[in-house]
Amino acid sequence: MTVVGYARVSKRDQNPQAQEAELRAAGAVRVFVDHGDSSRVKDRPQWVACLDYLNPGDVLLVRRLDRLGGTERILIETLHELEDKGVDIKSLTEPVIDTTSPMGRALFGIVAVFAQLRVDTIRENTRLGLEYARAQGRVGGRPTVMTPERIEAARRMREQSPPATWEAIAKTLNVGSATVRRALASADDQAAGDVPTLVRGTPQPARATSPAR
Repeated sequence: MTVVGYARVSKRDQNPQAQEAELRAAGAVRVFVDHGDSSRVKDRPQWVACLDYLNPGDVLLVRRLDRLGGTERILIETLHELEDKGVDIKSLTEPVIDTTSPMGRALFGIVAVFAQLRVDTIRENTRLGLEYARAQGRVGGRPTVMTPERIEAARRMREQSPPATWEAIAKTLNVGSATVRRALASADDQAAGDVPTLVRGTPQPARATSPAR
């Protein structure tokens, strides 16, 4: 097990050294730092490098959970990516965020459920708004890179035994894992008239390994 830290400051004139020092003092053997990157951007350079560096069984250490994402959608997608990799997460200032223990995983699951509920509510309201707009002859949104062919390929990979991870599917299709998740969720929504629940509870062992360090 390796403890890996991640720190981020949103503005160039902010100093991330205090965060980095806290993480190292708490046991992080390596710290990735994004300097001047917005929390509303998911694919931050050092975060991408950190995610690639992490291996199953590692612990990701952050000062606060909001260092990983500034929106609930980005945060939940990021947590699922960590879950898929079999990586635990621990926050220095939020004791409830600690999936390295059974109690911590249980409490974290409750927090995740409420966060997911809010995201699902927003998604449902958005879906209803789009349906109303279509009924009025208006169509919004931007084109997606997930064509029907890609969606079908992703679905087949998820349904195979053992199922492919989101990360593996994204790499195969040359898109982001969050894009794959959203596309399948949208397709399921249209087919079943329901929004699937993304929270799966406690982190499970990863089904794919990261490149060796």
